Amino acid sequence: MKTFRLALAAAALTAALPATAHAEGLGAEINYGRADGHWGTEIGAGYAMGIAGFSLTPGGGVYLRDGDTKLYGRVEAAYTLPMSATIGAGVRFSGDNTRPYATIAMPLIPKLRAKANVGPKYYAFGLTLGY
Repeated sequence: MKTFRLALAAAALTAALPATAHAEGLGAEINYGRADGHWGTEIGAGYAMGIAGFSLTPGGGVYLRDGDTKLYGRVEAAYTLPMSATIGAGVRFSGDNTRPYATIAMPLIPKLRAKANVGPKYYAFGLTLGY
């Protein structure tokens, strides 16, 4: 009887999980900010994987500054408040620099958000499309 209850609970959980998943998919962003000691533009993309308001978004792109181009990578973990802002934290990797940061995004229209990242020796603001 105990095994039957456990199997029933596992089946109910499995059936409920796909209904709670959201905020998944590809996205692109463009930011202007200060990173690696210089002002420049970040152009990047990522893939959000989410469940129940939480998301994990790995991504990367290019950082354009003073005629130079550098690659960067990032990982963000965030929570989206219903019908409101997305708040979270991330880590940006570029060359020898690893920078933690806080992030906030506000919806402008569906799938387009204004976004800001702030951390030690790194800050940026821009637009995110998708996710």
